[in-house]
Amino acid sequence: MQVFFSSRYTFELPADHPFPIYKYQQCADYLVEQGLISKEQLIDPGLASLEDLLLVHTQNYVEKIMTGRLTSTEIRKIGFPWSEKLVERSRAAAAGSIEAAKAALKAGRAANIAGGTHHAFADHGSGYCLFNDVAIAVKCLHKAEPQLKVQIVDLDAHQGNGTSAIFADDERVYTLSMHVGGNYPRDKFPSSLDIALERSCSGQDYLLKLKDALQTSLKKFQPDLLVYLAGADVHKDDRFGQMNLSTEEMLVRDKFVLETAKEKKLPFAIVLGGGYNKDKSLTARLHAQTIAAALSI
Repeated sequence: MQVFFSSRYTFELPADHPFPIYKYQQCADYLVEQGLISKEQLIDPGLASLEDLLLVHTQNYVEKIMTGRLTSTEIRKIGFPWSEKLVERSRAAAAGSIEAAKAALKAGRAANIAGGTHHAFADHGSGYCLFNDVAIAVKCLHKAEPQLKVQIVDLDAHQGNGTSAIFADDERVYTLSMHVGGNYPRDKFPSSLDIALERSCSGQDYLLKLKDALQTSLKKFQPDLLVYLAGADVHKDDRFGQMNLSTEEMLVRDKFVLETAKEKKLPFAIVLGGGYNKDKSLTARLHAQTIAAALSI
């Protein structure tokens, strides 16, 4: 399985910033330390081109991001202070998802140790998301294969509102989002299928609803590729997720999604999504657990 990772995924943030930016490096390190993958197997995807970004985002927005001409309101909505390193990091993450999607179609499965920036809209960013990496990846695939059917399975604790808005009128893309209904973002956009859960729902209830939603939607849509946004913020000790899954239940979640794809001979690409655990090291281990599950099947 090809796994994409870049040192650019990590950049400096103020010490009091709540985003765990080091989780990407920690996830890669953990996979290597556990002998699940070697450093040489981690593939640097480079940077997404401006042409790639403009497949999804407006020219005005891309220019403002590239030059730092964002207003204070726009910066506050994104949640990161602007810097050239932030832009580089966001382009690298998008490139990782592009390459993972392409590799999945060729080899059956691939992963990006970053990505899942599903709160980015065509003309603005929000919720720690500048560019919508999954949307960009899907649009890149559609350049080569216009009729390719892609199902996005978004299991971050927060609704993928940007992704849902971007693909609202695209019948080639099915968006499944399973999230806490009363959690961020306030303004949600309808997905192809939204499963809005109560705060602190049990892991058992979560898994039952997931199994029904995934099996039903796959049977209905019959995709050619599954993109799995494997948010780690559904963990019971996450600061922002408002869910209640244990580490073991998250592994059951990951294995169910990935083994279902394998059983259906459906190629899949993994991106990470959110994760803000009270135990900072656990966030990276939860992300690594997802990658390890894919490597093991």
